[in-house]
Amino acid sequence: MAAGEGTRMRSATPKVLHDLCGRPLVAWPLAAAREAGAGKLVVVGGPDRALEGALPDGVTLLVQEEPRGTADAVRAAAGELDSDAPVVVLSGDVPLVTAELIRDLATVHVATDAAATMVTMELEDPTGYGRVVRGSDGNVEYVVETKSPGDASAAELAIGEVNAGIYAFEPGALLDALENVSADNAQAEYYLPDTLKAIARGGHPVAAFQVDDPGLTLGVNDRVDLARVRVLAQRRILEGHMRGGVTVVDPASTLVDVDVELGADTLIEPATYLRGATRAGERCHIGPATTLIDAVLGDEVTIRHSYLDRCEVRAGGTVGPFAYLRPETLLREGAKAGTFVEIKNSDIGVGTKVPHLSYVGDTDVGQGSNLGAGTITANYDGFAKHRTTIGAEVRGGVDVAYVAPVEVGDRAWTAAGSVVTNDVPPGALGVARERQRNVEGYDERRRSGPVDSESS
Repeated sequence: MAAGEGTRMRSATPKVLHDLCGRPLVAWPLAAAREAGAGKLVVVGGPDRALEGALPDGVTLLVQEEPRGTADAVRAAAGELDSDAPVVVLSGDVPLVTAELIRDLATVHVATDAAATMVTMELEDPTGYGRVVRGSDGNVEYVVETKSPGDASAAELAIGEVNAGIYAFEPGALLDALENVSADNAQAEYYLPDTLKAIARGGHPVAAFQVDDPGLTLGVNDRVDLARVRVLAQRRILEGHMRGGVTVVDPASTLVDVDVELGADTLIEPATYLRGATRAGERCHIGPATTLIDAVLGDEVTIRHSYLDRCEVRAGGTVGPFAYLRPETLLREGAKAGTFVEIKNSDIGVGTKVPHLSYVGDTDVGQGSNLGAGTITANYDGFAKHRTTIGAEVRGGVDVAYVAPVEVGDRAWTAAGSVVTNDVPPGALGVARERQRNVEGYDERRRSGPVDSESS
């Protein structure tokens, strides 16, 4: 169910599309259901169709045309129910549900031969949650909502067991109950928990599956809730990596998105943020104070105090400190991007070094080259961008500008301070600078009056 308006988020973005550790809220229960073995995934969205194009592949999106409550939302999906398989109903704003919980719910549901089974939890402060009322046999009689004054009696409000908003139903019993749900409440809505009362009154058992960890069923109503859930989600992600052989020096200052992949014996230093589809191989050293976005690292890569966005660093590469690798950058095996280096849309060859204070954009560099400090590739002429090609084993001097399009051949050299505008043949030394001349007595003449620079 993902049709709620989420007004308490105070956002133009639908609540279930708010990001939680690199994945929209609604995608978390979908991923858990898929991992649990669900045969079909159906999402019921609102009439604004804001979820179109935002759901994972293989998910069917249906629309609740009017916001008339959770039971009406499930009714919108009635045509998708399989008659011979239990139906599990999840909420798009309850993201921390796990595949294990869903499998356990289905197991309990089948084992008890219940027509419906609901997940419950005990809370010290159940304010805002629907209370679970059980009969003398331990089965659920009904759930009373507490959204408005008068919805529940004082005795019902004293109950600590609450509805977690996760259910398993036999399809036939669910469809029959949906036809008997009333909107006779303060909100004039059709509540899904009321189907449990209808099923119980029909003589069918309604079971409860109580979970010990309330964090699994926490819902998100506003941004405070979202922050609370993010802490739990982040802890789950980091603990998973640490149990898989990754060292996280300071989990409290480390943020890792849910789809990030990290190899064994990789070390994550403090104040590091790994986002999106970032992947790192084994024995990498990442951080401190480093951000990787959709970056791919091979084995034994070292990244310190740097920012990498949609780029690749292959095995043995080193980056930083204070480097910026922009999209479509490739550092091949053993290559280096050093201190205060920015590289964009470039292929840096095996073992090549760009040690410090350089900008390399739209450039292909062969293996074993070394570009001196202050190297600049001038790739934009004011109208279009052009590529620079630098061959293998090139030795670039300090403070050299390569004005694209230009090609420097293998084993060529460029002299310090040159502005290279013409190709440099293989093995040649390119010198593109004015010859130095010294003006004797310049300082004394300047102190005595204006100096005519032309006559000097």
